[in-house]
Amino acid sequence: MKTEIRCKSKVFPTRRAFAKRYIPVIQKFIYSHIIALAWMLISIFASMQWIKELGELITIPVAVMVIAGIAYIPGYMNAFMVSSLLFDRQPPVKVLNPTEEITILIACYNEEKSIENTLRYVAAQEYDGKLKTIVIDNNSSDRTADAARAAGEKFHLNVMVLHEPVPGKNNALNAALKYVDTKLLITLDADTLMHKSAVRYIVGRMMTSPSDVCAVAGTVLVRNSRKKLMAKIQEWDYFLGISSIKRLQGLFQGTLVAQGAFSLYKTEAVKEIGGWPDAIGEDIVLTWRLLSKKGRVYFEPLAVAFTDVPETLKHFFRQRSRWARGMIEALKVIKPWQHPFVFVRYLTGVNLIFPYLDIIYTFCWIPGLILAFFGCYWIVGPATLFVLPLAMIVNYILYRYQKNVFKTLELRIRKNILGFIVYTLTYQLLMSPISVWGYFQELFRLKRVWK
Repeated sequence: MKTEIRCKSKVFPTRRAFAKRYIPVIQKFIYSHIIALAWMLISIFASMQWIKELGELITIPVAVMVIAGIAYIPGYMNAFMVSSLLFDRQPPVKVLNPTEEITILIACYNEEKSIENTLRYVAAQEYDGKLKTIVIDNNSSDRTADAARAAGEKFHLNVMVLHEPVPGKNNALNAALKYVDTKLLITLDADTLMHKSAVRYIVGRMMTSPSDVCAVAGTVLVRNSRKKLMAKIQEWDYFLGISSIKRLQGLFQGTLVAQGAFSLYKTEAVKEIGGWPDAIGEDIVLTWRLLSKKGRVYFEPLAVAFTDVPETLKHFFRQRSRWARGMIEALKVIKPWQHPFVFVRYLTGVNLIFPYLDIIYTFCWIPGLILAFFGCYWIVGPATLFVLPLAMIVNYILYRYQKNVFKTLELRIRKNILGFIVYTLTYQLLMSPISVWGYFQELFRLKRVWK
């Protein structure tokens, strides 16, 4: 029932009623851009002296290019994201106890030590439908296949083990796709553990969604954050950064990556586009192909799985440079303007700007930060410190939403204060140079490595 306060002949909706008022997606899109544009105009006005001083050193046009890459465009994008998330009111999952039969595909390369635990969590799912599991041994040199069979028997699971001798995750998944006879399938990484309600929520979201939704990305979070600092930092990236970006993309019905670590797909839609492509970012290209065929991809925050992330800088470097390279691969295969929906054209088009931003950050911001320690405030100065309170406010808004997700799932957020501080202060210092290396790898077609 609508809550109202009546005053003579006028009717005023309360704040609670206003909060629940439906705003069409296109209006949210426009309003968020207006707010972001206003923020950027204020930033430009406030930076006129900065442009003048830096322009005396490197000319005004170059100064504008540098400052745009450091402040204007990132500020616009952050303002757009935060305002969009404040408008976000995701429809509830209506099908709470789906019974659709599901096939789970798990591609493995030398996962003898982890596959049993992964299958243990598959067996623990609170799901009323039948679950079939296909484990694909992708040319492993250990006893992955034997461990999978033993775990299947131990946990009374319907497990099929396949051998795919040709290396490559796409080859493993495509080999299994031939055996999938269910309408829906889930891809799951061999080191990823699903929350007990994960399958129920992700399938429920699919069953609740319009018929043109062909995939639903789950929420992937970090499970090994109690170990090294590198993992502690990434916990906040997954918890705040990646999850929030997926919420934003899901709001505009075009989640750009239904990640292979944990996502749900309509089997027929995957088969129609030829399965997983031969790409280092096979899940990115697959998702973009689904979007280009007028399919929509949603995101379900409550469908949570926990994965192991790199614990050393070396392995982190390899993973994130691979992600950056995968983005370029997707842009080469499907251009943003080729997508049928305006929201997806915008979301994929934003990726065209990332190389420019990462290059500016790597070769201008980071050297400017070093120069500031020696008293040269050409690019980074004392005023930069005012960015920190803004970053804290943004992260707090994102944190509040994620906290509600955890409360619903009866999970607790780990007290990882050190990881949060390092994440807030230094994460982009790592990410931009690593991404630039990924772009370089794709530009010169260097050797691709899956693991």
